Amino acid sequence: MKAHLILENGMIFEGNAFGHMKESVGEVVFNTGMTGYEEVLTDPSYYGQIVTMTYPLIGNYGINLEDMESNGPKVRGFIVREKSNHPNNYRCEMELEAYLKQNRILGLEGIDTRALTKILRNSGTMKGIITLRELTQSQIKQKFKAFDNRSAVREVTTKEVYTVEGTGKHIAIMDFGIKENIIRSFKRRNCKLTVFPAYTKAEEILKVNPDAIFLSNGPGDPEDLSEVIDTIKELVGKKPIIGICLGHQLLALTLGGTTEKLKFGHRGCNHPVKDLEENKIYISSQNHGYVVNELPKDMVVTHTSLNDETIEGMRHKTLPIFSVQFHPEACPGPRDMDYLFDKFMQI
Repeated sequence: MKAHLILENGMIFEGNAFGHMKESVGEVVFNTGMTGYEEVLTDPSYYGQIVTMTYPLIGNYGINLEDMESNGPKVRGFIVREKSNHPNNYRCEMELEAYLKQNRILGLEGIDTRALTKILRNSGTMKGIITLRELTQSQIKQKFKAFDNRSAVREVTTKEVYTVEGTGKHIAIMDFGIKENIIRSFKRRNCKLTVFPAYTKAEEILKVNPDAIFLSNGPGDPEDLSEVIDTIKELVGKKPIIGICLGHQLLALTLGGTTEKLKFGHRGCNHPVKDLEENKIYISSQNHGYVVNELPKDMVVTHTSLNDETIEGMRHKTLPIFSVQFHPEACPGPRDMDYLFDKFMQI
């Protein structure tokens, strides 16, 4: 079935729809990873976004339910140059299209994804509509105006507190849309985990007397989470705090820094990052549209991006507080960044 991608700047791409046949509106972004489409689809940080994969063939190893990063796809739409109709892998359980259809996600294939990526890179991330019908200009404007992703964290966070048993350190996790592999990384270190909904109050978190507090990744603009920032302020100085991605940005805002939206974000599994304290370069996996642009006065930079020199990590000068912007759990190198979880344990 024919479908169109309508961008906020008025450009239109025509392709073929697959998956769940229902119109979708979201923020159009691109991911440069050659593999990992299952993780991309199920990463809660993509909530509210239509993801374009720059690698031309997607779905060739099918879908394996063991590799999901959450309980299902979180994207609003999925754009590929070509989807594989004949996946070939011994772990494959179903085809990409069947998985999207089952989870009510609309896909679009057959468009020039290189051209779309260049537009997003040069003009910046923008809203888009994948539609199966002709829309008037007034309908398009209305749909763009109605799109709002400010409640994204509330949609993806756990709805109730749960515990993952372990014999090691006790980590209290504030879940803003945590990826499963972060939990797996802590479990491999025998940690006991108590996972809290994003808007849990400080006193409830401190009541379980954790060894440290972890601020997870998640979707959206960190400045929309003023209530969460107030909670983190109450936790600073009482327990060690570590953070990844959105958690890193929230820490910066909590301590007096600022964040800004990137033109087109960092999304992929091939981003070089320099560890300034070890004077080493690592390959990182990244997925963020916002970045810390002004460091809090009591923090020092620990990691920087070699692509654009943005801040990728920071550490407090006196308190046990440490955070990174990228995803050390995502096996980019494939084990380049795993050492950071051991650093978390030391903190």
